[in-house]
Amino acid sequence: MSDHRGSCLCGGVRYVLRAPLTEIGLCHCQQCRKANGSAFAANAPVPEAAFQLLAGAELLKAYESSPGKQRVFCGHCGSPIYSRNAKKPGLLRLRIGLLDTPAGHTPDFHFMTAHKADWHQLDDALPQYPEYPPER
Repeated sequence: MSDHRGSCLCGGVRYVLRAPLTEIGLCHCQQCRKANGSAFAANAPVPEAAFQLLAGAELLKAYESSPGKQRVFCGHCGSPIYSRNAKKPGLLRLRIGLLDTPAGHTPDFHFMTAHKADWHQLDDALPQYPEYPPER
């Protein structure tokens, strides 16, 4: 397994992930759309212990978007880095768009599709879940 490296838009936050990406979900909820300024967010659950900041800890800002859920982003350029949920300690939802190295994994499913942007068409063969996917 090779490490995954990533960084924010300004390059101030840099990280390494020492774990494989085993699942990528495309979230279409309104919060993810607003946080990413796009039709969806590409997220991968990763063990927090495998995530290491290489630079930019002082740039990280957190926003509690709903009770117990923090969205962590670069305070300089605004790039979303990851989110964490108090209900799932030890797990981060890493934003895949920030990877500088190949992901080595393709998306597995769409979720929260009942809330998707009306201007975006889902035209691939990935499974779709109107709300959250079943626990894996």
